[in-house]
Amino acid sequence: MTGPMDGIRVIEVGAWVAGPAAGGILADWGADVIKVEPLAGDPFRGLGWFFDGDDDINPPFELDNRSKRSIAIDFRSPEGQKVVLDLVRGADVFLSNLRIGALERAGFDYESLRQIRPELIYAAVTGYGLSGPDRDRAAYDVGAFWSRAGVGAAITAQGQDPPMQRGGMGDHMTGMAAAMGISAALFHRERTGQGQLVSASLLRLGLYMVGWDANINLRLNQPTVPQSRTTVPNPLINVYTASDGRRFWLLGLEGDRHFPGVCEALQRTEWLTDPRFADIAARANNTAELVGLISEIVAGRPAIEWYEIFDQQGVWWSPFQHTHEALEDPQVRASGAIVETPVAEGGTAEMVATPVDFSETTWAPRDMSPELGQHTELILMELGREWEEIAALKERGIIN
Repeated sequence: MTGPMDGIRVIEVGAWVAGPAAGGILADWGADVIKVEPLAGDPFRGLGWFFDGDDDINPPFELDNRSKRSIAIDFRSPEGQKVVLDLVRGADVFLSNLRIGALERAGFDYESLRQIRPELIYAAVTGYGLSGPDRDRAAYDVGAFWSRAGVGAAITAQGQDPPMQRGGMGDHMTGMAAAMGISAALFHRERTGQGQLVSASLLRLGLYMVGWDANINLRLNQPTVPQSRTTVPNPLINVYTASDGRRFWLLGLEGDRHFPGVCEALQRTEWLTDPRFADIAARANNTAELVGLISEIVAGRPAIEWYEIFDQQGVWWSPFQHTHEALEDPQVRASGAIVETPVAEGGTAEMVATPVDFSETTWAPRDMSPELGQHTELILMELGREWEEIAALKERGIIN
C-alpha cells in the first residue's frame, strides 16, 4: 500500500502543527516527507510532558509526523542553508509554516527557490496570509483561526464566556487545505510542467469555517447573532438530554418535513394542529416554548429508548459524544477512522486516520514519527555527501 503520492518528495521546514499537519497528510498518502528541524527540534516535540508526564509519548506530534524522515540541521548557518537548497533541487514540494520574514532571511522564499527549481510546488502555510500589515505577525490557530476569524464568537452565546478551543482544530483544517492545494498544483504541473506558489492561512480557513455567517454579512449586511438552545430558528435542529443524562441532536433540518415524525415519536400529534407550531415560521416564533416542551418529554426516557423510537418513526438523530466515546462507536471504526501504525518497539498502535481514502491507491502509515535527526546521515548520503564531510558537519555543530 503506497498511496497516491508515492514518488513525490516533500521538504518540510515547519514547526508545531499547521505546516506539519499538511506534511503528515501527504506522508500518509505515500509521499517521502523530509522533516527539516533545527538542532533543538520542532518545539512540538517538547509537549510530551503534558501527557501523563511521559516524555516518550506525544500523541498529537505522532499524528502529524508519522511516516516522515527527520534531518536535524542548523539551517540558519550558510552551510545548513546549502543543505536545504540541495534538498530542494531534488524535491517536488517545499512546505513551510515558518513566518515569511524568517524564510526570506534564510533564502527560502518562493522567488529564491523557484530559481533553482522552476517546477517546484511551494506551499506557504501562514497565520494571516502573504500580504497585508500582519503578514509576518506571530500566530497560532487559537489566535488567527479561533479568535480573529470569528469561529469562537460564532458559537458563544451572548453574555457567556467563549468555549476553549481544543488543540490543533484550526491547524488541522488549514493543513488539509494546504494538502488539497498542493495536490491541485501537482496535477497542474503534471499537465503543464509549471511549478507555482500555493498558500493557505489560519485566518482564511477560520473565515471559511463560518462562511455561512460571513456570506450573510457580506450579501445582506446583517451582523452575526450567536444562537442558544432557546433562540435557534428551528427547534428540530437542537440538542436534548434524556433521563440518563445522555444527549443527542435532532436533525430535522427540513422542519415541515420532519415535524410530523417528531410529533408521533413524542406522542404529541396535537402539535400538528397547534397554531403555535403549524409551520416552520410559527415554530421559529415560538422556539423557546417548543424547545422547553420537547426537553420535558425527552427527559422522561433514557437515550437508548428514544433512539429506538426515533428510528421507528423515521426521525433523524445523532448521539452527542465525547471523543473517547466516539472512538468506541462501531460506525467510527467501520468508517476507517482508526488506523494501525507501526511503532519503534515492534507491533502497531492505533491512531487517528487522515480523513480521505482511495479505492485504487490505498495508503497506510509506514512508520511512527521519527526521532529528532533520525535520518540525518542517510539523507545527506542520498545528496552525495561523503562520510568525512558528514562527520565534519557534525563536529562543527551544523547537524545532529
